[in-house]
Amino acid sequence: MNNNSQTELIRQHLEEGHAITAIMALNMFNCFRLAARISDLRHNGMNIITRTVKANGKSFASYEVVA
Repeated sequence: MNNNSQTELIRQHLEEGHAITAIMALNMFNCFRLAARISDLRHNGMNIITRTVKANGKSFASYEVVA
C-alpha cells in the first residue's frame, strides 16, 4: 500500500467521525508514519486537531476532524 492509499483510507476514517492514533493506523492501514499522513491531509485542507491522550502512564496523539 502506498502513501496515497494510506492517506485516502485515513481521510475516509476521519471523515466518518472517528479519531485515529498511531497504533490504530498501524493495525488498520499498515501505516507506520501517521503524523506524516496527517500532515499531508492538513496540507490538502482538512481541519484536523491533535489531542494528547494519557493512558497507562504514557502520552500519545489522537487525531480527529474539527466539525
